[in-house]
Amino acid sequence: MTGKGGTGKTTVAAALALALAAEGRRVLLCEVEERQGIAQLFETEALPYEERRIASASGGGEVHALAIDAELAMLDYLDMFYKLGRAGRALKKLGAIDFATTVAPGLRDVLLTGKVCEAVRRKDGAGWPVYDAVVLDAPPTGRITRFLNVNDEVAGLAKVGPIHHQAQAVMRVLKSPQTAIHLVTLLEEMPVQETMDGVAELRAAGLPVGAVIVNMVRPVLLGDAELAEVAAAQVGGNGKRRAAVAKALSQAGLGGARRGGVAERLVEPLFAQAHEHAQRVVLEREQRAEIAGLGLPVRELELLGDGVDLGGLYRLADSLRRQAVAVPPPHGPVPEDGPDLAEAAAADAREAAQAGTDEQPPGDG
Repeated sequence: MTGKGGTGKTTVAAALALALAAEGRRVLLCEVEERQGIAQLFETEALPYEERRIASASGGGEVHALAIDAELAMLDYLDMFYKLGRAGRALKKLGAIDFATTVAPGLRDVLLTGKVCEAVRRKDGAGWPVYDAVVLDAPPTGRITRFLNVNDEVAGLAKVGPIHHQAQAVMRVLKSPQTAIHLVTLLEEMPVQETMDGVAELRAAGLPVGAVIVNMVRPVLLGDAELAEVAAAQVGGNGKRRAAVAKALSQAGLGGARRGGVAERLVEPLFAQAHEHAQRVVLEREQRAEIAGLGLPVRELELLGDGVDLGGLYRLADSLRRQAVAVPPPHGPVPEDGPDLAEAAAADAREAAQAGTDEQPPGDG
């Protein structure tokens, strides 16, 4: 899940995780920006670097969450492939891990996406997926393609070895039919333009684009005829219309309709609000047309007037479920997806050792 900052992508990612967890499914919700946004939404304590159940869904489903830390993911990586253990922790204390993940941003992205993809591919003892779906609250649209397109990012880091194989495994997951990159936007010019740019970049990189989710949609309070009339009128309207509205307000018990009366003084602010509403509806329809031109499924989530608390999150999840956003396929064994990373790394080490032996100069005797 990606989107321009301020569009509510973390909220939508959390709602999607709840929606996917319905009917007894098990879903993992991940974040990679170290903001603890998931914990805030689910009104729980800060998430550690481990998978933890944070919510239940209808039908007995569960949402688990994981806050992925690049430095800790690096330690996992060093321990898995190089068996560094304590040495790796010592490197962290010396600041070497932070240095490595900072000076090589491509490596950082490989570690973050690799941790997510490991959860996608993880199997239980019977060969079934541990999670029915994995939702990633990804970086904003402006850098989503670079973040996900790890092959390009690691091209200058390694041509072979564990990092190379990690990137290859990640790309196989990201480009599989099981993956969809959803984009969150608002019906405003800048978020929509950034969404369009993001879709173009993702498509150019061969990454699978899912749906556009329009968030915080405000209701249209007037019919088309009323909107056209208000949009065409000057703020405040003509005297006859002004008097009619003042009279109606007075009859509703809102004070006198004559000049200076409470009802009469309410007319101009009401017309100003109606005019602003009409202009907004026109602009939003223009943005809807731009989104429709992308040729992608479009889903909408209403603006929750009282903010998004835990109850509101479940309401948004119900809306996404009714709109059938990325419902996972039935349970089944996880397909084999290329060589195991550890096996591939070991093979590379053997090849390197053999190459070193072959290149030894002949002995003196």
